[in-house]
Amino acid sequence: MVNTTLPAVMPPERAVRAVGRAAAWLILAMVLTTFVVVLLRYGFDSGRVWLQESVTYLHASVFMLAAAWTWQENGHVRVDILYRGSSPRHQAWVNLLGAALFVVPVGVYLLVVSWDYVAASWALREGSRQAGGLPLVWVLKSLLIAMPALLLVQAGCIIYGCLRVISRRREAASNA
Repeated sequence: MVNTTLPAVMPPERAVRAVGRAAAWLILAMVLTTFVVVLLRYGFDSGRVWLQESVTYLHASVFMLAAAWTWQENGHVRVDILYRGSSPRHQAWVNLLGAALFVVPVGVYLLVVSWDYVAASWALREGSRQAGGLPLVWVLKSLLIAMPALLLVQAGCIIYGCLRVISRRREAASNA
């Protein structure tokens, strides 16, 4: 498979990569927190709502903050039946159309429909409904803005890279 993005030279790609790598470290925190939750529950017959909620927060953060990085690293699920054996130009066209026709509209839609919901949560500094829960629901809901924003940034990088691949092929053909 051809990588149609630049090798993390562009500042937006560096930002997506940095956020993704930081989010990946949250997996370790999630595993350790889950271990503590299980140890407290079964070893000491005790539990903390805030600790259990933090596992959910970490899990959501990993998936929503690392989605764009996963796409950047070509770690996403792709149906390769026709894609795998095709030329780099064909792959660039498929990636370009996929990003422009699917990711960009969905990303914009998610931003539009989530904005007021997240803003209301911020205005209230919404907290957990559970007694002893985390008072950070507003931070968790902010991921509804962060994920599509990161995906849109990555889509821009993908589109730019695809256009470079497609234009190089045209230039090579016209120079021949």
